[in-house]
Formats: sequence, structure tokens, C-alpha cells
Amino acid sequence: MSDVIDVIESEDDIDALPSYQPYNKIDPIVIRGTGQFTIFGLSSRFDNDFPATLTGKLAPEEFEETVNRINYVLQRTMHGRGRWLLCGVVFCCCTFGCSLVPMICLNSRAISAIEKTLDYENQQLYNKLGLHWKLSRQQIENAGALVEYVLLLETLPRMPLNMPD
Repeated sequence: MSDVIDVIESEDDIDALPSYQPYNKIDPIVIRGTGQFTIFGLSSRFDNDFPATLTGKLAPEEFEETVNRINYVLQRTMHGRGRWLLCGVVFCCCTFGCSLVPMICLNSRAISAIEKTLDYENQQLYNKLGLHWKLSRQQIENAGALVEYVLLLETLPRMPLNMPD
């Protein structure tokens, strides 16, 4: 027992032990909104062009079908939001901003619906392929404090089976 302690007592020996790196971090694929209008950072449509970096990992038809599902959810939830926004802006001065509350609720409902759709897609297909969809808020470059919602397609880390726990 004391032999094991004597071997690891010096700091040089601890640094010499192999460090375990579970995975190399791969940058996610960012899919930005390309819709005609954006309300509170959420675009009315996402681009369904197949990224070249996914070649060999995913079929283009599966990618396009997923983005079309998300666009359908956006179309369903964004319908009529322009009128709510117009009414909210018109009455904003009279109501001290409270007239924008319905728009904020509709926006959070749309975000929730998109996240549920992405969770379903992840469970059915993408997690099995080592991929993971996520809706994320990102700051717009060169725009100060403005943010937008983007779709991120991340690669899940693969743990090596030959490394001990």
C-alpha cells in the first residue's frame, strides 16, 4: 500500500499520468432564420439548405424534413402575430407597455413548440446518429444588444469504450 503512495507522491508523477480527454469539441452547425419578418428575435422561417459538413453523417432528405417541420410549426404559431404586434405598438403608450404582453406570451409559446419538435426529432433519429438539435439565442454581430434565435446542430461526444471509468 505504501509503495503505491510513494510512486504518486511527487507532482511530476501526477503530471505524467495520462489525462482523459472525453472528446474534442466540434463547433455546431448554425442555421439562421431567413424569414420575411422577425419578432422578438424569432424569424418566421429557417433555411433548409443542406450544409456540406453533414455529408456522410445525415441524409439531405432527413435534414430538409426536420427543417420543414420546424418551419411548419413557425408558420402555425406566427399566423396573425403581425396584427397583435401592431395593436400592441399602437396602444403601448396608453397601457405603459402592457399591450405587448400578449406578443411576449405568443413568442414564448412558439419557442416552446419549436423546442418540443426538436426534442421529438432528437429522440426519434438524431441522438442515435450522434447529433443533437437545439434552439439557441445568439447575439447578432455588430448590432449591440440585439439577439436572434438560431438552430444549432451539435455533434454529441463519443466516449471511448477502452478507457476506464
